[in-house]
Amino acid sequence: MKPAKKSRSEIKREAIVEAANVAFQEFGVQGTSMDRLAEIAGVSKRTVYNHFATKAELVMYLLTDNWEASLLKSTVIYQPKQPIYEQFIRLIEEQVDSMSDEQHIELVRVVIGSFFYEQDTLRKEIDRLITIETAVHRFIKAAVKDNTLEIKDVNFAIDQLNDLIKGRCFWPLVFKLQDPLSEAEKDFVIKQTANIFLDHYLTPTI
Repeated sequence: MKPAKKSRSEIKREAIVEAANVAFQEFGVQGTSMDRLAEIAGVSKRTVYNHFATKAELVMYLLTDNWEASLLKSTVIYQPKQPIYEQFIRLIEEQVDSMSDEQHIELVRVVIGSFFYEQDTLRKEIDRLITIETAVHRFIKAAVKDNTLEIKDVNFAIDQLNDLIKGRCFWPLVFKLQDPLSEAEKDFVIKQTANIFLDHYLTPTI
């Protein structure tokens, strides 16, 4: 069965989104105007505004799209016969790299600034994302089912894990409280996070 042919509107929207990804990486979010986006996308400025009423709306779209991709996709799938520590390290490493990515951080800053006085809009989007079953959810649920991890409340445990990661690799960067982490600092955070989580939830061996 052939995929449905895309409409002109869909093609233009994709061009705008792709142009935003390119422009934001090259010029930064603040350095990219809607005029520049229209030029890169090869569409009129009116077309850009027809799809995204404001730059903040476009930024929110990109942020949630990137966020969903990082939450849902993972090269790490729980392997019952493999040591969990090495698997868990790789899983956390993916999360750290995604959360601390410079473009991701800049998008978050714009969203927070733009929607600070529209908290209902921001809250609705966050609530929607929270309901998505992520790669981390799938990994941990599989490990619990295999009796490798002993967790009564998986969602609470994942919130704990996210707090450990975001406390060092996300929020301090968003609010410019620290410089981006070096590879050595990332490695330290990843290993310490894995140790804290597994020390608490690893099923005791007899």
